[in-house]
Amino acid sequence: VQLQASGGGLVQTGGSLRLSCAASGRIFGASTTGWYRQVRGQQRELVADMSILGSTNYVDSVKGRFTISRDNAKNTMYLQMNSLRPEDTAVYYCKVRFLGSDYWGQGTQVTVSS
Repeated sequence: VQLQASGGGLVQTGGSLRLSCAASGRIFGASTTGWYRQVRGQQRELVADMSILGSTNYVDSVKGRFTISRDNAKNTMYLQMNSLRPEDTAVYYCKVRFLGSDYWGQGTQVTVSS
């Protein structure tokens, strides 16, 4: 399984970005999916995840601003990020847990300027 993340960039405070993560095969229907972020020198943290049945979970700091979704037919998962803040600046990674194994995308940089 290979994951390709994209959509990061530089945005001003209050702006929006949509991250995408494309998988190499039809796996999302049988996977839990998640987005994580990491600031240099800090631990990687969970931002949002989605179960196989579609239930979602968000870290408190992004609730109401970020939305995780996926399109099983397109083998792609998304993270819509609105009302971005400087503290959202990080490298964002997608992760899939498929048949008991974890697979990570390569990371995409999100920078929010004040």
